[in-house]
Amino acid sequence: MSSATPTEALLRPAEPGDIDAIVRTYVEARAAAPMPAPIYPEPDIREWLAVKVLAPQSGSEVWVAEVDGDVSAFAAFTQTWLDDVFVHPRAQGMGLGTVLLDLVKSLAPDGFGLWVFEMNTPARAFYARHGLREVERTDGSANQEKTPDVRMVWP
Repeated sequence: MSSATPTEALLRPAEPGDIDAIVRTYVEARAAAPMPAPIYPEPDIREWLAVKVLAPQSGSEVWVAEVDGDVSAFAAFTQTWLDDVFVHPRAQGMGLGTVLLDLVKSLAPDGFGLWVFEMNTPARAFYARHGLREVERTDGSANQEKTPDVRMVWP
């Protein structure tokens, strides 16, 4: 699978049958990244992500990147906010994050913001390479993990 290129990825809106793969991608990508562990158990994470797919709030979308028939990455976003971009560790370095971020940019052309943990320097560098800029830093007291974070925006 690591030989795949981004052009071999199928981007499509998430479907109910994708929920298991989305949850697995979220949990395993987050565990592999320099960020705090989730504060909720996996069943709660599953319920939260399932709601995003099955009963999205107005204007909310979840898209997946599928490689060789497997969901390997996903993005959840609105017209103004990027909630999540996670790439499964087995598929990192294939350009899936880039194609998903480009998709979000095309579907939210007026710009959007996101929060990223300050300690997640690879993610911050990824977003910066793709034109997002840091506009705010916090001590983390307002997020659930109580970990310093950075707000970034595009354009």
